[in-house]
Amino acid sequence: MTPREIAVLVLAAGGVFFAVVAVVGLVRLPDLYTRAHSTSKSETLGAILTLSAVAISFGIDLSTLKVVLLLLFMFITNPTAAHAITRAATEQGIEPWTVDEEES
Repeated sequence: MTPREIAVLVLAAGGVFFAVVAVVGLVRLPDLYTRAHSTSKSETLGAILTLSAVAISFGIDLSTLKVVLLLLFMFITNPTAAHAITRAATEQGIEPWTVDEEES
């Protein structure tokens, strides 16, 4: 295996790992705020790692430029969307989960 193939494999594996972490966070965490935090951070990192693997596998090409622009777009919009969703939830009066709620 060439170093380029190893880099693509490592980045793709890292992307899959963080995507799985985002899914586990979405399923296991108790409320909107913790779910949004978990998925926005992990999914953004997973997408960036996966798109980096795609860019490296394409080599120097016009397609690589498109992937890099998509990577920048994802880097900006994913955290912004998560922030907008949680801010809207706060403005709607949705309360964060607390330990007291579980005890009742």
